[in-house]
Order: sequence, then C-alpha cells, then structure tokens
Amino acid sequence: MLRAADAAELLALLESADPAERLAVVDAGFVGHRHALRLALTDPRFPAAAAPGAVVAAGPQARAALLDQARRLSAMPHGPANPYDEAVRPYAEATLPDALAAGLAERGVPVQRPELGTLVAAVPATAEELAAARAGLAEVDEEAVRLRRAVKARDGFFTTFFVSPYSRYIARWCARRGLTPNQVTTGSLLTALAAAGCAATGTRPGFVTAGVLLLVSFVLDCTDGQLARYSLQYSTVGAWLDATFDRAKEYSFYAGLAIGAARTGDHVWALALAAMVLMTFRHSVDFAFMAADQETSRNPATPGAAKAATGNTSPTAQLSNRLDQVGWTVWARRIIVLPIGERWALIALLTALTTPRTTLTVLLVGCALACCYTTAGRVLRSVTRRRPRTEQAAREVAVLADGGPLAELLAPVLRPVARRLPALAPPVLAALAAAALPAAVYLAAGTWQAVAAAAGYVLISALVLARRLTGKLDWLVPAFFRAGEYLTVLALALRLDIAALPAAFGLVAAVAYHHYDTVYRLRGGTGAPSGWLVRAVGGQEGRALLVTLAAALAYGGSPLGPVGHQTPGSAALQGVLVALAAVLALVVVAESIHFWVFGDATAEHDESGDTA
Repeated sequence: MLRAADAAELLALLESADPAERLAVVDAGFVGHRHALRLALTDPRFPAAAAPGAVVAAGPQARAALLDQARRLSAMPHGPANPYDEAVRPYAEATLPDALAAGLAERGVPVQRPELGTLVAAVPATAEELAAARAGLAEVDEEAVRLRRAVKARDGFFTTFFVSPYSRYIARWCARRGLTPNQVTTGSLLTALAAAGCAATGTRPGFVTAGVLLLVSFVLDCTDGQLARYSLQYSTVGAWLDATFDRAKEYSFYAGLAIGAARTGDHVWALALAAMVLMTFRHSVDFAFMAADQETSRNPATPGAAKAATGNTSPTAQLSNRLDQVGWTVWARRIIVLPIGERWALIALLTALTTPRTTLTVLLVGCALACCYTTAGRVLRSVTRRRPRTEQAAREVAVLADGGPLAELLAPVLRPVARRLPALAPPVLAALAAAALPAAVYLAAGTWQAVAAAAGYVLISALVLARRLTGKLDWLVPAFFRAGEYLTVLALALRLDIAALPAAFGLVAAVAYHHYDTVYRLRGGTGAPSGWLVRAVGGQEGRALLVTLAAALAYGGSPLGPVGHQTPGSAALQGVLVALAAVLALVVVAESIHFWVFGDATAEHDESGDTA
C-alpha cells in the first residue's frame, strides 16, 4: 500500500505500477467496513468498480482511462481537496477516488457500483458525518452481512429453506481453511458420480445411498457459489465448471438409474434418454428466451441497470412483476417450475424409496408440466411485447439454433423464399420439422425413406435459418431443433435396436455438452463458438442426416425383424453411434477446455436466480 499527498503524486505512483496489477485508489479519510471495500475493489468480474471514496481499475482499457483521468486531475490548478483532519474534512469538490470514477464513466468504461446495503462506506466531510459513520460501523454485524450476502437473493424454495440456512456456514468453514470454489465444485461432481455408481448397483441399499449422496452433492453445489460470493473468489474456469458440472451430474445420475434398472431386468434407457432430451429442450427454451429478451433478462451490473431492466413493456411481464409482490405466489411459482433443488430432492427421494422406472417416469411428468408452464408464460410475454428484438438478440438466437455447413450452404439460395414467409413461419416450420423427422425415423428407420425425410429436415432448417430471427416467437427455433435432433436419435434406437439406447444416450450427451457450452459462451459475452468447430461437428441438421444415413447403410436400406430387435445391422449401428459419440465428445470437450482454461473469457456467475 502506497500513499499519495495529491493528484500529481498519485499519477506518478499509478504510472510506475505493474501493468498486470489492479489499480485501487482509496481516500485517506475512508471510513467503512472491510467487506464494503472487498466488494468494490476485489471482484475480478468487472474491469472497473467504485464505492464512496474508493475506485479500482483492471485491464488495458480501464487502466488507460484511469491514468488519463489522473493526468487531467493533476493538471487542474485546484484539484479535488486531499488534506485530512481527524475532526473535519472541508471538501469543496469530490474526493479524488470519486473524481477518478467519474472520469472512467465519462470515457465509456462501465463502473460497477456494488449494492452495499447496511455496510458503511463513506468519506466524512464534517465531525457529525464522521460520528455517524463510526456509529454505523458499530451497529452493523459485518460478518452476518457477509454470510447473508453469500446466498443468492433469489433462489428456489428447497434451496432457500432446506439448504442455504446451513450451507453458508459450510462455505465460511471452507474459506477459513483455504479451500477454493473450484475444489468444492469438483467435490460436488465426484459425490454425484459416486451417487450414480451406487444407483448403478441395482440394489435397495445402493439406491438409498445414491439418494443421500445426490443430496450431499447438491449441498456442495450450493456451497461452491456461496463460497465464491463470501470470499469473492470468482473465476472464468469456476463459472464454467459450475455450469457444466451441474448438467454432467444430473445426466450421469440418469445413466446410473438406467444401469441399475438393467441389473434387475428392467430396461429404462429410453426413459433416461427421454428425460435428458426433455431437460435439454427446457433449458434451450430458457436460454433462447433470455437471449432474445436480453435487454431485460441479463444480470444487471448496477442498481440503476436493475431498475431499468424492470421496465419490460410486456403486460404479461408487468403482471408477473406485480405477482412477485405477493409472497405466497412467488414460492408457488418457483416450486411449479421444478428448479434444480426441487428436482434433485425429488429424484433423491424417489430413488431411495421406489424403482428407477418410477423415478424417471415421475421426473418426466413433472418436468413436462414445468416446461409447459414456463414456455406458456414466455410465449405470452413475447406475443404481448411491444419492443422489437435487437440485432444482437437475433444473432444469438441464430447461434443457439446451431446451423451447420449444410444450412450455411443452402441459406443464400433459400433466402429469397424465406423473406416472403409470414412472421410466424420460422417457429412453426421448426416445430413441424422437429415432430415430422423423429416420427418418420421411427416408422422407417434404416431405410432410404428415412434418409429422404432427413434431407427434407435439412432443407427446412436451412429455410428457417435463412432469415433474421427477430420475430416474436423466433426464440423457440433453437429448442425445436434440439428436440428434432435428439428425438431422431432416440427414435432410431427404439425402432431398430433397443440395445443401442446406451450408445444413443452417449451421443445425445456429447451433442448436449456442445449446446450447453455455446450457451455459456454467449452468456459470458465471449460470442459464438469458432466457425471451424461448428463445421467440424456438422450442425444439428447435418448430424440428423448423418445418423439416419448411417442407419440405412448399416441395415442396407431394408431392416428386418420385430420393432426394437432388428438384429441384422444392429452391431454396425451400435458401433456407429459409439464412434460418433466418442469423436464428438473428444472434439467439443477438448476445444471447450482449451477455450475456457487458456482463452480470454470473462467470469460470468449466474446471480439471476433463474432455475436450471
């Protein structure tokens, strides 16, 4: 820590600082809680932040703007006053840190101003203000505030009342022993994998243990985020691990249930794969809607932004905001949407007390109802929306639709036709294609007719993606394409060889990883995946055509035998699905790890409280 007597001396210190360091300036007369300074100065998610009497800058743009403002202030004949007296600070102008923060904002650098709540952060100018600040310090239990702020302000019912009351103390225990959020996240993953392994035993003790371990994994899943907020240990890799591992934990548990059921003679791989398809469809609806409605659904960085974000002109959104003022409706709606806490608690309970088939069936019904509820609400918000979609929103929805090289090749040819289509054509065509292709594949899998249906699916995908997705319901397109591709793989295995369902599960899981990773990149502001990656994995329309073509080749275009047991060609089909799953997983996971670990992505932790 270095001291400066005036703006000129401060400028010299700033210019001599290591370019890789964060530059923090705190007024000598600052009076406040340490955690107020932590919130303002140590959060790595923001290039610039400020609190009364303190400012910080990190990164080339923010540092350059800070130095520029410091030069301006040092050249002023009467810069901000800086002398300090124990009793009185007679300021005629802003403090030096506040003047620096104002200069950052003037130069286009967004300055994060954290909500301090009851925490004190002030630069008293008079003896009365100094006494009031010191009284505020004495009245507030800083540690209690820190623990309270470690918990999301908005979360699910189960998490809020059955996990967070004690998990915050686990987070503090971890912080005091030097554990990092990433270590806790990894512990949560390992616990969930152990739970899946116990479920795979197919025994009642194994199922009971699996349910308990799944709940322990969820507690750790809550703890890692609370530890990050408690100690402000945010990181890019941590945000990615937290989001990615949640999906890996849940879907691996589905697989564990299917393996355990198979040991008892019950085959539920189709239910496990259907559950994964439904959950991915639901998340696609959520993510695409947030992308399309991004000016009101992004996590606000400042209190002012949060206030502005509530100004959604949709009457449905305004009604929802009014219902949020009625306590019981808030919790009822959060339970209905079956967020991750309620969902995992339901899975754990049913796993311990019932069978895998019952668990997956109830999960499918509950998630289907939740999906209908949330999708209907978002459709109503969209059709009553008055503001047009932004170009940025349209680009992100198109990225989420995952068009590949075939769609890219055909789009210029089909664009004149696409422009003449009615406004609702993209989601309607996508929905029809997503329903027609799996149906055609189930009826004619392994034949060239199914390949022809997949070729038609490619044409419709290209037609939809040939136009700008700025319509009121165009955000539904990515979810419909997810359903079309995933259900095609499910229908293929169900029709030809149910023994191929585990391989189909692996293939869909590999593709789903790619789709979730795309979402996390967009939410983190890093843009779409590289063009070479999208082309290498084929796009959703290319993969749908590929699997139907591979099945036709494996069965010579004429499968024989009863439905689900058409043995001629079954070994080849399983081999193709396993090979596709392995290649896709290798490519997308390797590229994803390289991007998040070695790239320049920024940390983006979900603080919205949206269900996952």
